[in-house]
Amino acid sequence: MNASDLDVLERRLGELFDRCELLSRENHALRQVQSSWTTERAKLIEHNELAKSKVESMISRLKSLEQDS
Repeated sequence: MNASDLDVLERRLGELFDRCELLSRENHALRQVQSSWTTERAKLIEHNELAKSKVESMISRLKSLEQDS
């Protein structure tokens, strides 16, 4: 292996290292976005369950009013 081959290898290893760092940063950013979406999804599910509970309660009250009439 001559100096030229070593230079090419060194350059390509540098490129590979840079690519790995970029992918690591992107992966970290994507994990943060995923965490944010997961949190938002949990909040939406909670709000949905609360709304569902309120609607079911209103339906029950309407049925009881209807039966009292």
